Amino acid sequence: MKYVTIILTCLGLSLLFTLNACDKDSNKAIEEEKELPAESPDNNNKDKVADYSDIESLPADTGGEQLAYLKGTTAASYGYYAYTPSAYHQGTEEYPLIISLHGAGKRGDGTDLDDLKKVLWLGPGNLIKKGEWNPTYPAIVVAPLTATNWDAKKVHAFIQYLMDTYRVNKQRIYLTGNSMGGFGTWNYIQEYGDQALVAAIIPICGKGNPDLAHQFTNIPVWAFHGIDDNTVDVYGSIDMVKAIKALEVDLTYTPKLTLYPGVGHDCWTMTYDGSGMGQGNPNFDAFDMSIYDWLFRYKKE
Repeated sequence: MKYVTIILTCLGLSLLFTLNACDKDSNKAIEEEKELPAESPDNNNKDKVADYSDIESLPADTGGEQLAYLKGTTAASYGYYAYTPSAYHQGTEEYPLIISLHGAGKRGDGTDLDDLKKVLWLGPGNLIKKGEWNPTYPAIVVAPLTATNWDAKKVHAFIQYLMDTYRVNKQRIYLTGNSMGGFGTWNYIQEYGDQALVAAIIPICGKGNPDLAHQFTNIPVWAFHGIDDNTVDVYGSIDMVKAIKALEVDLTYTPKLTLYPGVGHDCWTMTYDGSGMGQGNPNFDAFDMSIYDWLFRYKKE
């Protein structure tokens, strides 16, 4: 009986090891299915040399102010928060502009302050609120609030409003967004292409339309996504970047894609605050520099 028990135990352990091996092989197959051909950490080898001459002389930002503008109190179609750097009101310089589009969970009409404050729960506005905003160059930062999906035409009009209202360096307008805001970021370029007012975009856990990849020929893109995202499938970013790279044209900028293994829908926190650096799947573009410094590499011609 003793020997029977030993034999059964061995058989059980053997079966367990076999099942574990199958699970690992299955997980590996799933992971490999989501991989693109290995690329260098920075594949933007066709990018022009970064020119910072127009922002190097801007006064250092020692801590500015982030103010709320309720919908209906300005000519903008959205309520929004706007951050201006510390020296903004003492000079005449023009500043880069970073616009952050929130996800579906933060929707609202922006007509009261408690509602509008939702946009400060994430993105650059959240870093400013926590006193953790320290990009290499000072910038105006704006976070609008919408009650519906982001509409490209309204976003375009809002950017024009900001250009008319603030001292914006019109060559240095940047757009980012997470989840629904990632959709909105992709969609803005899909709608306007070369006529878009922005110099570069960072869509996070969003989804683009590969049929409109031709609109991205001249726009720098760095997309981020969690591989285990069960809300917006990771292929929402993968397929879009693949479609841009597959265009039979000479791309001005090669799109970047960073994917986080074991990360679900909320990959925006680790992207916006930089804590995700070094955690990307090595078969895709490395997260090896501040996304804000990456944006500052680009100017609209």
